[in-house]
Amino acid sequence: MNADRLPPVAPEVTATLVENLSPRLRKRLDAAVAKLGARTTRRDGDTVTIEVDDETELRLHAPGGVVATTDAITCGCLLAPACVHRAAAACAAPAADLAPELVDRPTGEVPDPASVTDLAAASATAPASVTDPASVTEGTSETDRTPVTAPASATDRTPVTDRAPTPALDSASSLEVASPDQRAAADALWSAGAAVLEAGVDGAGAVTQSALLRAAHTARLRQLPRASGAALSVVTLLRAARAGEPSYRTADLVTALAELLGTAHRVGTSSGAELAAVRGRARRPYSPDGSLRLYGLFTEPVVTDSGHGGVRTWVAGSDGRLFTVGDVAPGGVGRALGVADRAVRLGDSALTHRELGRAGLAVAGATVSPDGRLGAGKGVKAVTARGAAWTEPPLAALWETPPSEQAARALRSTSRYADPDGGGSDLLFLDVELLGAVRESGGSCLLARCAGGVPVRLTVADDHPALAHRDNVTLLAAAPGTRLRIIGRLVPAPHPRLTLLACSHPSGEGTIDLGFDRLRRADLPDPTAPVHPAPPRPGGSGAHSPLYLLERRVEQTVPAGRAALGMLGDVTAETRRIRRAGLPTAAGLLTALCASAARRDRDLFGRLLPADTDGFATHWLAAARYTAAVAESLCSAAWEPTQEGAR
Repeated sequence: MNADRLPPVAPEVTATLVENLSPRLRKRLDAAVAKLGARTTRRDGDTVTIEVDDETELRLHAPGGVVATTDAITCGCLLAPACVHRAAAACAAPAADLAPELVDRPTGEVPDPASVTDLAAASATAPASVTDPASVTEGTSETDRTPVTAPASATDRTPVTDRAPTPALDSASSLEVASPDQRAAADALWSAGAAVLEAGVDGAGAVTQSALLRAAHTARLRQLPRASGAALSVVTLLRAARAGEPSYRTADLVTALAELLGTAHRVGTSSGAELAAVRGRARRPYSPDGSLRLYGLFTEPVVTDSGHGGVRTWVAGSDGRLFTVGDVAPGGVGRALGVADRAVRLGDSALTHRELGRAGLAVAGATVSPDGRLGAGKGVKAVTARGAAWTEPPLAALWETPPSEQAARALRSTSRYADPDGGGSDLLFLDVELLGAVRESGGSCLLARCAGGVPVRLTVADDHPALAHRDNVTLLAAAPGTRLRIIGRLVPAPHPRLTLLACSHPSGEGTIDLGFDRLRRADLPDPTAPVHPAPPRPGGSGAHSPLYLLERRVEQTVPAGRAALGMLGDVTAETRRIRRAGLPTAAGLLTALCASAARRDRDLFGRLLPADTDGFATHWLAAARYTAAVAESLCSAAWEPTQEGAR
């Protein structure tokens, strides 16, 4: 049974069912979840039925697509409703992210359907994140560091009550500090996240996950959607890791855990506008932006691991601002290929997405989200207008900014802990000379040189065989010496790296959407033309940085837990190597992290005391945030012009 076949279950439903189990049944819960995963399911309208055995059926009722109450999960076994099957089904299903309006709205008030839809779309994006690395890790100099203090112990935390009044999210910026209920909810999130680090993926079973879900639900009630979203992301990734899903990456869980712990920590220490950012928003805000004159840039296919597919068309305003018009829904790569030729959902325009990528629009009554998405409300009017070539104003100005400045701007939006409402784009606009294919550990990519003599690795945006990315990059690699104008998405790495999205046609006429349009050999220059000799070897200040010695210890904690890290023994050789590379803070963080993992105090009778999970989580969080900040700094430095290019 695939978890995607089950309807999403509200976090509080899963948490309640697990909490109501007896201690004996809780020990059997993980085995029950695995056993239930092998059973067949069938769907009948809003009801999904699981065949527990030949005589017993388990039903999940999901009116509206979400299992919202514990009574909506029923079982036909003799022990029901106190059986383990109901809790196992809830743990096997995806975690839903219900709108706070559905739980906090006064009786008799009907929620706006559009607001629920917007929230569902927002919850499907990347998890909430922490904005200020220095506030969690350290200051700007090696000698002036901002210490990280752990939250209050579990015994000192204020209980959370669901009946306590909650402040309105819109007034968050006017509050000086978080309310006691919000601090208590943040402490519960911290404790749940620290428990995951203590146990590791192997030990973070259904019971540990249910504690995270309960904390996430409470945080949502206390108007902390950012931290709540991070907790749900941790649960989703934990389940993917334990199920052995191919798309799972340990680095993603590291980021999600650091976001959860960092956000929970900052709720109690932030105030004013910073607190408003830490709280986050439950819905994607769209603000009026008047009249816009837009010029199409390109269209890219969007295919997600969750089975969604569609397109995103990028356009630029007359002032150089970037906007997107998207259409993504369940359907995978087949939908992405079909939607590209459907009309754009924006005003009265009859342009398809592919056509908009090369044409223009005049929009009146435009609404725009902080990340540049154009709204398609009833008040928006749009008509087709003339587009512009990439070499014509206003689009030509996008390629005039130095690559190093573009990379710095893109890093602010792609940072693991960027402010979700900070805006900005991760696209780079470069004029390059192709140098040919270069081999690397993951296969091969296309090497090019941009302004300043900076060597850039251009990789495939999506390897799906139905899309044209791979074939196009392979053909371009066979045409060294070709000069192109390209658009790519920054990949944070110690060397300049982009995923290639669009380029000018090698003939100099028109543009190529590399995910949809297919180049032919006849489109490429004469292969007998002279080529550039000896492609440079990408390097830079971070190409051989020993920062990975700290990064791998941070990542090892997630699958194995604190105890496994504590058994590593002496790390003096690693810290010495890190110090020789000029990273004394990294060496100190590695020493403190491993020492905290191995520390176990004893009482007067020599018995081991419980491990300091809060202290270890603090050291781990500092190390995770530090490695991310340094990696981003190395990435930014790699885009600086080379000495040869400067001459």
